[in-house]
Amino acid sequence: METPSYRLLLAGDTAVVVEFGNQIDQRLSTIVLSLARNLAETAVPGLIEAVPTFRSLMVHYNPSVLGIDSLSRVVDVALHKVRPVVDERSVRQLPVCYDASFAPDLNEIAARAGLSPGEVIERHCQSNYHVYMLGFLPGQAYMGDLPQELAMPRRQTPRAKIAAGSVAIATTITCIFPQEGPCGWHVIGRSPVLLWEKGTANTLLAPGDKVVFTPVSLREYAKLSAQAVAGERLTLERGGVP
Repeated sequence: METPSYRLLLAGDTAVVVEFGNQIDQRLSTIVLSLARNLAETAVPGLIEAVPTFRSLMVHYNPSVLGIDSLSRVVDVALHKVRPVVDERSVRQLPVCYDASFAPDLNEIAARAGLSPGEVIERHCQSNYHVYMLGFLPGQAYMGDLPQELAMPRRQTPRAKIAAGSVAIATTITCIFPQEGPCGWHVIGRSPVLLWEKGTANTLLAPGDKVVFTPVSLREYAKLSAQAVAGERLTLERGGVP
């Protein structure tokens, strides 16, 4: 594989950003994730952590141990080892309830897309989503790519508060919001899964994971939500319903 072009940008005095391209696509994400793995395997003293984003990798380091010139060489060597990734991880199924009580924007999205609400749900559940990155809230996974007909700009007026577990879409991305909070995305459902183990660094999803959504009824949602609160695992490999 040809070594990808990149820019190395300073981010304060303890981090650099390795930036690739200017768009969101899975090819760039593959490069970012491959570089992150390569750097983790080098075990270079002073290299603390590499954090993937859509099209870049933020590398945290200790400048008293690892100088910027040395870090630049480490990054360059690791980039020369970037290879297409054969992802053998199983696909995770996440249950989502699309009941109207959980989906204030479903009808609007359907009208704008020229679809019925049921067709929106069907298309949202058809995709095999790629987890690009975690961010904004603990455990929040940015997943793409949405079917083209569901790709919508953000809401003109953000909501001051949406419920934890809300499933929302914007541009080409879908997310499950792990906590209650403000949101400018279109909310089309709710999931009972817990994306983050509170008080820990444990998250359900990681960059590079694959996800599909499974529709469940309001009654099934209530049952699954109780199971999640009790600590039960609600994700399965493709082919089963929790």
